[in-house]
Amino acid sequence: MSSSRTSGDRLPGPLREVAEHLSRLPGLGPKSALRAALALLKMPREQAAAVGQSVLTLRERLCLCRTCASLAEADPCPICADASRNREQLCLVAEWDSLLALEEMSLFRGTYLVLGGLLSPLDGVGPSGLEFDLLRRRLASGEVRELILALGATLDAENTASYVKNIVAQGFPDISVSRLAQGIPMGAEVKYMDRETLRQSLLHRQAV
Repeated sequence: MSSSRTSGDRLPGPLREVAEHLSRLPGLGPKSALRAALALLKMPREQAAAVGQSVLTLRERLCLCRTCASLAEADPCPICADASRNREQLCLVAEWDSLLALEEMSLFRGTYLVLGGLLSPLDGVGPSGLEFDLLRRRLASGEVRELILALGATLDAENTASYVKNIVAQGFPDISVSRLAQGIPMGAEVKYMDRETLRQSLLHRQAV
C-alpha cells in the first residue's frame, strides 16, 4: 500500500478546508494559511463566530462607488459626495490602499479614480479588466482639468501610465496630465511609500 499521502491529506477535513480557503488570500502560502486556521481553531467559539460574521458583513455592506470605483459603505463614497472637493483635479491610483495612503496626508483635496490594478500582459490583465471606461466617462464630464497619475514606478505602472496618456492625448487634449515626482524610486508602489516621500512627490508632481 502506498504511503505517499501529503501532509495536507493528513489534516482533519474541516481544518484542511479552512486552510485551503485561506491559502488563496494574497501573501498566505499553505504553511501560513495552516497557522492562521489553527489560530482560528484555538479561539473561543464566540470570537471565531465573530470573525466569520465580520467576513460576511464585509461582503454585504461594502460596495464599489460608481463614481470612483473605491470601496465604500455607500454610493457615492464620502470623498465623491464631498462638495468641497476640487472636481478639476482627478488622481488616478491603481488600488484602494493607494488612495488611503494619499488621504492620510490630508494634502490632496481633489477626487480619485481607482483603476482596480495595472496593465500586466504576463498576468493576463488587459484594458478590459480595469476601469478605463469609467476613466473616460470622468474625463468626458467636462469637470476634470488635471489628471494626476499616482500609479507607482514599476514596469506595469509605467506601461499603464503610457496607456492612460494615449487616452488623454487622443480624446481629451485639453486635460493636462501630471505624475508624482520621481522621489518615488523605480520599482516602488505608492501604497508602500512613507508619508513624507509621498507628500513631496505630490507637491512636486511633474507634467508628462
